[in-house]
Amino acid sequence: MASRVISALAQMERHIKRERTADSVSKRRQVDADLGRHPRRISDGQIRNAARLMKGRGRGGVLCDLGSPRSTFYRRARALED
Repeated sequence: MASRVISALAQMERHIKRERTADSVSKRRQVDADLGRHPRRISDGQIRNAARLMKGRGRGGVLCDLGSPRSTFYRRARALED
């Protein structure tokens, strides 16, 4: 019986937390506020320079110096091309 009460309380807390999160996100979207993502550590200029360097050097070395995962670099480089 005690486990059912604890389970019900936990479920209620999850529901309350979900409602608060949804309310916060909707309010922030209405005023075009930041949703709390981390700022980009690597600028668009750094991505362009790395793409230029990759034509002359090995890809692994450039990405290691940049400090960016390969998938992130290619996604952002592709977005800058468009």
